[in-house]
Amino acid sequence: MSLPKLNKLTLAFWFCVWLLFLPNAPYIITDLLHLKISTNDLLWLDILVINAFALTGLLVFFLSLFDMKTLLNKIMSANRICYFTTFIIFLCGFGVYLGRFLRYNSWEIVSNPTHLSKDVINIIFNPFTHKDAWLFTLLFGAFLYVGFIVFKALTKDKIL
Repeated sequence: MSLPKLNKLTLAFWFCVWLLFLPNAPYIITDLLHLKISTNDLLWLDILVINAFALTGLLVFFLSLFDMKTLLNKIMSANRICYFTTFIIFLCGFGVYLGRFLRYNSWEIVSNPTHLSKDVINIIFNPFTHKDAWLFTLLFGAFLYVGFIVFKALTKDKIL
């Protein structure tokens, strides 16, 4: 497959847009918490639907990471891309935290940047006050990272 030639500024712009919306794909997993309020007679349907969407979100997340790695191969070394991908995965864990627990949406970086920035800076510079944010980010990021490693191994052997 031939990729279009992008200059670095265009790639940087689209990378930021991509990164802004990337946490939405694995965020769907956190919708599993809605199962606790589901009625017993249709619980099986809720489980099927939410799991189908959550697994699809994970698949799209991993495929999107692979696509971005392919684009970054043109401008970065493989070793640097590996570290960068790991950072992005954990950053997505933080993005999911912002969405699930602080109820931010991706577009609020444009519509409400001051409030979002204050909350992010507060979490970063007061980590002991926000242990839940750091714990969720690290655990959810680790979950995504392990999933990415498994997905990478499966696609390498052409199982998927």
